[in-house]
Amino acid sequence: MRLYLNDCGVVCPLGRGRSAVARALFSGASHAFREDAVSIPERSVQVGAIDGEFPPPPPVAAAYDCRNNRMMWAALAEIRPAVEACAARYGVHRIAVVLGSSTSGIAEGEIALSAYRSGGVWPGSYHYRQQEPGTLAVFAARALGLEGPAYTVATACSSSGKVFASARRLIRSGLVDAAVVGGADSLCRMTLNGFHSLEALSKSRCNPFSAHRDGITIGEGAAAFLLSAEPGPVELLGVGESSDAHHVTAPDPEGEGARAAMAMALSDAGLTPADIAYVNLHGTATPLNDAMESRAMAALFPASTPCSSTKGMTGHMLGATGGVEAAFLWLTLNPETNAGLLPPHLWDGCFDDALPRLNLIAPGTPLVERGRSAMLSNSFGFGGSNVSLVLGRA
Repeated sequence: MRLYLNDCGVVCPLGRGRSAVARALFSGASHAFREDAVSIPERSVQVGAIDGEFPPPPPVAAAYDCRNNRMMWAALAEIRPAVEACAARYGVHRIAVVLGSSTSGIAEGEIALSAYRSGGVWPGSYHYRQQEPGTLAVFAARALGLEGPAYTVATACSSSGKVFASARRLIRSGLVDAAVVGGADSLCRMTLNGFHSLEALSKSRCNPFSAHRDGITIGEGAAAFLLSAEPGPVELLGVGESSDAHHVTAPDPEGEGARAAMAMALSDAGLTPADIAYVNLHGTATPLNDAMESRAMAALFPASTPCSSTKGMTGHMLGATGGVEAAFLWLTLNPETNAGLLPPHLWDGCFDDALPRLNLIAPGTPLVERGRSAMLSNSFGFGGSNVSLVLGRA
């Protein structure tokens, strides 16, 4: 069964909505980062933030109101007409909601805890379900009026990449006819302090694959898609998942799990590495991640394969990364949102001679068609939870 991504919605540090994000993505914008001098007591850090507030969700989902879910609702708003048309065809009980998240609405929990510590009373507006990762999909289903299976995948940084595999299984099994997929993660103190304790935060903006890379920059974002067998502008060609379980936080140094996920995605799509026109790298800018991913890429792809880590423009959006970077592929493959460019790699240009050299592309690099114009995106999570997606122009 062939499945298509019929519509896409996205908000991220590059902008709000498909059009704004596409303009910034293909121009190589670097406006998304700002200084956070509050979250970590000992230091100031750069974050990839979405400025401003988001509209509240509809009353039926108000119990789950938090910034994370408001971001998700903003992304869902772009695909809502397509979802409603799909529900009219198949019924609200025949559409699943499968979303990914890692931080959920923890920022609201942090604010509530601070209020409790200072005044001894929990704010009346606070409830645990605002920050529970599993309620993201429940929130979205209620907000959209859908009654099919609804659940959240929480596998750290691969979360909203793995939802494509989960939703595809639901559709192919005949349990549903379509699915809303994607995910959201918002900035919070817990995440920043957690990565700070791991000594994984960059001293400035992240610098993927550079000899001078020194860690990640945290970002936030949300993406949403309608996945169905109805023909659409972009096709889900292949998915590859692996779990190498090398270490709780550190990846396998040789990237065997990453290579396996990419190879499985290509096999699932019926493609060879030479058929891939572009790879969106996980590219977190930590010394270990970039080293293993470059080795995995070199073991599988021709050295000429165009690739980039878009985290140099957005920061690492954690559980939302897989979904948002899939949205970047959707925008790249869709002629209505792209005039023929590839997402560039922003860095200092200093190659790490200890690693295989990748074809990291500069702003303005054109998309060169290869067969079906297929592209691959990587997302690798803690514990060796890996996923690769192959999308193609329909």
